[in-house]
Amino acid sequence: MLNYIWFGMMAIGLIAGVITGNIDAVTQAAIDMAKTAVEIAIGLIGIMALWLGIMKIAEESGLIRLIARGLRPVTIRLFPDVPPDHPAIGSIILNMAANILGLGNAATPLGLKAMEELQELNPKKDTATNAMCTFLAINTSSVQLILPATVVGLMGVASNQIFITTIIATSLSTVAGIVAVKTMEKWKRYREVS
Repeated sequence: MLNYIWFGMMAIGLIAGVITGNIDAVTQAAIDMAKTAVEIAIGLIGIMALWLGIMKIAEESGLIRLIARGLRPVTIRLFPDVPPDHPAIGSIILNMAANILGLGNAATPLGLKAMEELQELNPKKDTATNAMCTFLAINTSSVQLILPATVVGLMGVASNQIFITTIIATSLSTVAGIVAVKTMEKWKRYREVS
């Protein structure tokens, strides 16, 4: 669907350029934006390589396991339908840890793995479980203790300038997401049907 939207926007721009006689401007803008896209991508590669390397070091040193141990009591309460020793809990915890450390791109594969493992526990394969909805709400809102690498790279802002506001905003969004999911799962309309 997104491909159609992008294609439509480009086609409209091209048609507008032809109609107004500014096709040269459209061509120049396309070249300039392609150059900008490459510059942004190269800048983000460096930042992501740094943070993914730090994440790997944290994983090898046992920091991830320490974070997982600290989050386990929370995950057991948030996901009561998931057995505490199920691999889904491990993937959920790793996803949460990556998000907390501001590694959204590194968290994505962990989130997909967690959803696959939650789907294994799902008796109705065409309906999301309460655990899946809760995980999605937490993953989407995700508390950030370390400013996302992409924000630092794109904004060029010192992370200490927006550190506190980032923690407050992401904490509030996570709490709001959890409250919404836990409230709605009790409503008859959204309750799982066995």
